Amino acid sequence: MEPRSGGLQRLVREVAKFGAVGGAGVLVNLGVFNLVRHVSGLPVVRASVIATVVAIVFNYVGFRYWTYRDRDKHGRTKELSLFLLFSVIGLVIENGLLYLATYGFGWDSPLQSNVFKFVGIGVATLFRFWSYRTWVFRALPSDEAESILAAEAEQPAPRSSERLRRVR
Repeated sequence: MEPRSGGLQRLVREVAKFGAVGGAGVLVNLGVFNLVRHVSGLPVVRASVIATVVAIVFNYVGFRYWTYRDRDKHGRTKELSLFLLFSVIGLVIENGLLYLATYGFGWDSPLQSNVFKFVGIGVATLFRFWSYRTWVFRALPSDEAESILAAEAEQPAPRSSERLRRVR
């Protein structure tokens, strides 16, 4: 197996895990949005912001402890600060599209609100994926990451010489 295909496999696994957490986050986001909108009578965008904040908290837990559990855990304050910064930017993207649809075009039926909420989530997700993996959950050097994953799987981590033999 070529070293490149191992990197591609890791990226595919990362995207799948990000997608699983994100998919659950979308369900949380849309569920809270509709619940708040129909129970409280808040305006559409305010209900959406509340739902987005709930989803951000849900997603952080999923990303930190599942998707990116093998990433650098030092500097949690910095990590959380960056996560919140990029999440707020995503919140603005997501809810900005909903605001434009609702107040710019007058599309505010429940169906239209959900469609534009979903579209906003999709656009913001592209930004979030890039920013979280680039700035928030930074990759560890591969030796350290393999050791962490091997310890979690309760298997001994391969030594550098064994890894070199597998690559060749």
